[in-house]
Amino acid sequence: MSKALVRRGRTSNTRGLVSGVPSLFIPGSGQVINGEGDKALGMAAVWLGGAALAVLGGGLPLIGGLAAWIGGTVMTGTHIISGADGFIQGRKKG
Repeated sequence: MSKALVRRGRTSNTRGLVSGVPSLFIPGSGQVINGEGDKALGMAAVWLGGAALAVLGGGLPLIGGLAAWIGGTVMTGTHIISGADGFIQGRKKG
């Protein structure tokens, strides 16, 4: 039987904010708050990879600007995805 029409308990926006907002500034911190250590390490690793590409790739001849742009885009995307995931998972665990 489908549970699509079953009323679920209320979700907590406060719990989502507690874990989502820190992840916007430090990727992976909201995942740690939610008890998802492996996911937090993954978020931090992706961010560090983007930072390395942005800093070290910027010095490459001919493609340095493109490498730095891609690294910055990866870093920005990681902030956004980490914050959104922290908020959504925090509300579910709320």
